[in-house]
Amino acid sequence: MLNNIGIPGLLLIAVVVLVLFGRGKVSSLMGEVGKGINAFKRGVKEETAELDKKVDDVVDVTPADKDKDKA
Repeated sequence: MLNNIGIPGLLLIAVVVLVLFGRGKVSSLMGEVGKGINAFKRGVKEETAELDKKVDDVVDVTPADKDKDKA
């Protein structure tokens, strides 16, 4: 169903939204959407950095060489 909208359909929807809500409301709404997207990206970046730090902090549990133990 959504495959048949096309460019004219999207333009019609955009015009209807502008008429119903006005330019100021749509502009402020898009600004809030942009802020939300930036906050989401920042959160994902921080979580990735935190996970990378935790992985780097993991202690190496490989057995040591026996020659080093005797020295």
